[in-house]
Amino acid sequence: MPSSGELELGEAIRTGTCPYCSSHEDGHLGDHIRKAHGEQKLREAVLRAKEQGTPDHLIGTVFGVSYNYLQDVITEAYGVNISVLKRPKRIRSWEPKDFRAETTTVWSFKQRGNWATHDGRYRGNWSPYIPRNVILRYSRPGDVVLDYFVGGGTTAVEAKLLGRRCIARDINPAAVGLTKENLDFRPPRRLLPEHGGVIYEPEVSVGDARDLSDIPSGSIDLICAHPPYAGIIKYSSAVEGDLSKLTLEEYLRDMAQIAEESYRVLKPGGKCAILIGDARKNRRVVPIGFEVIEVFRKAGFLLRELVIKRQHNCKTTGFWYKRSLEYNFLLLAHEYLPIFEKPVSDTTREPAPDWSLPLAARSSKKRLPRTLPPDFETTTVWIFPRPRAEALIVSNLAERYLKRGNAIVQLEIGSDSQRTVVASDTDVILVKPQEPDTDPSRYTQTLANLLQDNALDLRGGMHIAIRCKDARLDGEVFPAALEVFRSLGKRRNLRIREIVILVPSDQKEREPKSAEQLLIVHEYLLIYEVVL
Repeated sequence: MPSSGELELGEAIRTGTCPYCSSHEDGHLGDHIRKAHGEQKLREAVLRAKEQGTPDHLIGTVFGVSYNYLQDVITEAYGVNISVLKRPKRIRSWEPKDFRAETTTVWSFKQRGNWATHDGRYRGNWSPYIPRNVILRYSRPGDVVLDYFVGGGTTAVEAKLLGRRCIARDINPAAVGLTKENLDFRPPRRLLPEHGGVIYEPEVSVGDARDLSDIPSGSIDLICAHPPYAGIIKYSSAVEGDLSKLTLEEYLRDMAQIAEESYRVLKPGGKCAILIGDARKNRRVVPIGFEVIEVFRKAGFLLRELVIKRQHNCKTTGFWYKRSLEYNFLLLAHEYLPIFEKPVSDTTREPAPDWSLPLAARSSKKRLPRTLPPDFETTTVWIFPRPRAEALIVSNLAERYLKRGNAIVQLEIGSDSQRTVVASDTDVILVKPQEPDTDPSRYTQTLANLLQDNALDLRGGMHIAIRCKDARLDGEVFPAALEVFRSLGKRRNLRIREIVILVPSDQKEREPKSAEQLLIVHEYLLIYEVVL
């Protein structure tokens, strides 16, 4: 019987045959290595297969290990969670081809971006198009950009290319080493004509985002960072203070510290851009994004923009796709990019008025299809043509949550009609403003009053889908979905199930009214389940 060191992994992986027993059954090779030589030898074999360039899905099939297992093996060996175990490629271009700054609130980059030294090795890297857009829009050449979750160095590379000073930090020394490796280049001066061709080398060091005491107050022009998400991907093996290892409660506590430090070091009027996403637990969405946005607002920040970043790595086939259909949940396909601003002067917010608006109701029934229609959505981003949007929203809700023969009731806030009783055969309640320009704060408060007053005869298993859209009030973004989530947060009989982003298919064709503000093109559909 061969030892794990003698195994011809290439041949075993190529043929899918276990060299111990010639079995072709998935996972046999991993089982035999573990039984014959122990867990450590299995980890070594998995790492060797990864280093030889074996695709992740094939490693999982042959060795019978999970994706998280593979990530743990890599992180333990390299000290940082990287997906490709190779050095940066030779630089072929210095800037993105045909780059156009984003003008709407939905950002979608099908290609990650591979100019300069950008690559996808570090699993926490964001697309370089994001910091490029943020840096160009909210800073000037020579300004100081801070990234305290620098990871593989994407923000630092962009700051260097765009003639900005940069302070780049990460709590993981291995990530700092990777960043320095990616910054080992000298861009041509022609890239920086508006600043006399000056190139600023980023200041890269190990540091904790919760403690920026060595950075003077009011010294930073822009913060541009992509923090890890609580309990989703582990980014280090043994680094104390790694936020990715925390529970959600611990994570939000530490993010509050980070928000306070960010507020302190920013100049008045300075911007802070944070990319954050949601998670899923027990088939229900965990709205980490809303929670983090609220943490920064409580620290004193104004919300100037709320961008939706579409993800393009959500496969419509494979394991998670099949599981999402089996257990009726959507694949997460969006992240949030709030743009916060430190106020120039302290402002006092007036409490929201107590609104109470009448409602009108209409119901419709829809049969469940035997096969999935072409317009059936499987991710959390629904892109519809405007004329058909309402019909397709109703259709998708019906196909997911409507029992045969039962009804969807649509409640319109802002009608002159009085409230009506919801029929007993109602499975889904779709709540939406009657007019597109309905005051969002009025809509949110009316909705809260409606549910708190028990005006609806709710049954267990019923779903309430709430449609809303962000708006600008006195220069700030009113985050309608977040406010709805906050107003319903204390309702024990309602549990958030999905957060859907509604995007018109023609959003790229629309131009903003102001060059200083992004055009708000997205809406939300918050789907709650009634639990009695």
